[in-house]
Amino acid sequence: MIQGGLVGCPERIGAVNLFDVPSEAHTAAVDAAITSRRSMRAFLPTPVPRETVEAILRVASRAPSGTNIQPWQVHVLTGAAKERLCDRILAIYEDPDELARHEREYEYYPKEWVSPYLDRRRKVGWDLYGLLGIAKTDKAGMHAQHGRNFRFFDAPVGLIFSIDRRMQMGSWLDYGMFLQNLMVAARARGLHTCPQAAFIQFHRVIAEELAFQPGQMLVCGMALGYADPASVENSLETERAPVAEFTRFLED
Repeated sequence: MIQGGLVGCPERIGAVNLFDVPSEAHTAAVDAAITSRRSMRAFLPTPVPRETVEAILRVASRAPSGTNIQPWQVHVLTGAAKERLCDRILAIYEDPDELARHEREYEYYPKEWVSPYLDRRRKVGWDLYGLLGIAKTDKAGMHAQHGRNFRFFDAPVGLIFSIDRRMQMGSWLDYGMFLQNLMVAARARGLHTCPQAAFIQFHRVIAEELAFQPGQMLVCGMALGYADPASVENSLETERAPVAEFTRFLED
C-alpha cells in the first residue's frame, strides 16, 4: 500500500465531510498514489482477490462523465478465461500471414509523427530496450518483448475495456478519466497496472472470445497485479515535461 493506504480511503468516503480542508497526510497520500503509478511490465503470480478488483472498479466509477452516462464496460479476466484469450492472440501474433489479416479498429497514435512527441516516444522505447539488453537491430527481441503484452505481462488479472460504438469523443474523454481512477485506486492498494493499446489490433478476436454485446467496441486492455520488484523493466521511470513547458497562465 501507499504508506499504509490512503488516508480517508474510498471505502470510508461516505464518512468524510467532502467540504473539509484535507489534511497534509491526506494530500500526500493521494499525491503518492498518482505519482507512483507507472506502467509495469512484469508481475508476480500473487492472486488479486475478486473483492479487491470490485472495490477498485467501484472507486473508479466515480469518474465524471457527461450527463452521467458512464460509458465504460469492463471485462475482468483471470485463470482459464485469461489463458484462452492470451493463447488465441499469441497464436495469431506468431503467424505473420495471419497477423497481417488483423488491423486496428482505430488509430491510437498519429499518422504523422513530429517533435516533441516523436522524441519522447523514441526515448521511452530505447530506454526500455536498453534495460532489457535488446539492441536496436534485434528485431526478434523487440517482437518477443511486444508479444508479452498478450500475456498481460503475466499479471494475474487482465482487464479489457469496451464502449458502445455510438458514443462520441466526449465519452472517450470520460473513459480516460475512468481508467486513470482505476490505476490510482490500484496503487492505493499496493497494486500496479499497465494500460495496453496493443490489444486493439485483435479487436475481432477479443469481441468473439469475450462475447461482446452487439455494438460494443474495444477501447484497450490493462494488466493488474503485484509488480515484480526483481524485474529490471520495472525500474523504468519515464520523464515528464515541467509544468512551464505545457502551461500558460493568463492573468491580465
